[in-house]
Amino acid sequence: MKPVHRFALKAVSAAAVLCASLGASAQTVTIAALNNPDMIELKKLAPAFEQANPGIKLNWVILEENVLRQRATTDITTNSGQFDVMMIGTYEAPQWGKRGWLSPLTNLPADYDLNDVVKPARDGLSSNGTLYALPFYVESSMTFYRKDLFQAKGLTMPAQPTYDQIKEFADKLTDKANGVYGICLRGKAGWGENMAYVTTLVNTFGGRWFDEKWHAQLTSPEWKKAVTFYTDLLKKDGPPGASSNGFNENLTLMSSGKCGMWIDATVAAGMLYNKSQSQIADKVGFAPAPVEVTPNGSHWLWSWALAIPKSSKQQDAAKKFIEWATSKQYIEMVAKDEGWASVPPGTRKSTYDRPEYKQAAPFSDFVLKAIESADPNHPTAKPVPYTGVQFVGIPEFQSFGTVVGQSISGAVAGQMSVDQALAAGNAAADRAVRQAGYQK
Repeated sequence: MKPVHRFALKAVSAAAVLCASLGASAQTVTIAALNNPDMIELKKLAPAFEQANPGIKLNWVILEENVLRQRATTDITTNSGQFDVMMIGTYEAPQWGKRGWLSPLTNLPADYDLNDVVKPARDGLSSNGTLYALPFYVESSMTFYRKDLFQAKGLTMPAQPTYDQIKEFADKLTDKANGVYGICLRGKAGWGENMAYVTTLVNTFGGRWFDEKWHAQLTSPEWKKAVTFYTDLLKKDGPPGASSNGFNENLTLMSSGKCGMWIDATVAAGMLYNKSQSQIADKVGFAPAPVEVTPNGSHWLWSWALAIPKSSKQQDAAKKFIEWATSKQYIEMVAKDEGWASVPPGTRKSTYDRPEYKQAAPFSDFVLKAIESADPNHPTAKPVPYTGVQFVGIPEFQSFGTVVGQSISGAVAGQMSVDQALAAGNAAADRAVRQAGYQK
């Protein structure tokens, strides 16, 4: 047998080491993301991140809102490590961070410029001063309306509409023969779907989820008045099948000209003003979310943000990705691809300072003001033992909030009365907090 040259052996072993190290560095980062337009855009632009980071491969799991929340919660509570990056919000981040389920986001690179991120977003995603998620976009809620339809009917949207005025406008705008509905609102069951909107409605009607002793208040006159108003309005002036419509369904209806008004997330402004996505881009007007007896809690505060579960085996690669996806550079990429009106809103002061953004997004200053004026610490007229405008900031809310959402969705669909829906919801909320030991 011919002797193998020592140099050849060295070359072979060096190649083997190189292959092994390359294999080890090719990491797959699995991302659980929402199926909203901004996140679809993120997936579209993500190959740029992979090109800049050849050792990282992104694996996307895009889910509908209720399913995403369910999957993320199951993954984090069972420590299964299925996802390396999760899209969560201001409800989950502080609670999960406090429990040690998320990796703290410390030592961010200087060029990330954390101080540029708006303070309500940083505060809402932190627990005890530690940041647990980076905001992808931040939103409040607002009223969108069709300026052309208002003009045709001789209507004027006030600087601060009341719900009584909204009802009056909806009645006048409804033109079912031509497929135009006076108002579109979330009816799809879910603590973050219909209940996000309904809770702001209840707040401004003077209601609250619980009194100071954690007794559920869903059978109170304020809840009854607010939810009766909502169900009557949707039955009379809403689109057919309203009990199945969430954010995405109403966005489609509004942008295709089917709604006279829509009260929902401020993030929708960028899509409604984008001529390639909206048939009414040049006809959209906007106003604050309506109020009734109190301004407290009439508009919400939410951030869809990116977090890293402690159970992820790809901590460094995941962190690199979420820094990129929430960076100033990413915002510039979206502006180039979709136009400045469509960049992820609410996250960075530098975005709001850009003349290009101010020009393309006439709603920009208005949205920032709505975000900065939403107060999760004083969400209701009467005192409450919880924080959160459109949610109750306790772990149990996810479960009973969805049960209440299902009952109210049933009332919109005509399957039960408002009284029945609220009685069932009150019992579920009371039982949950009693079992968890909140009630003294």
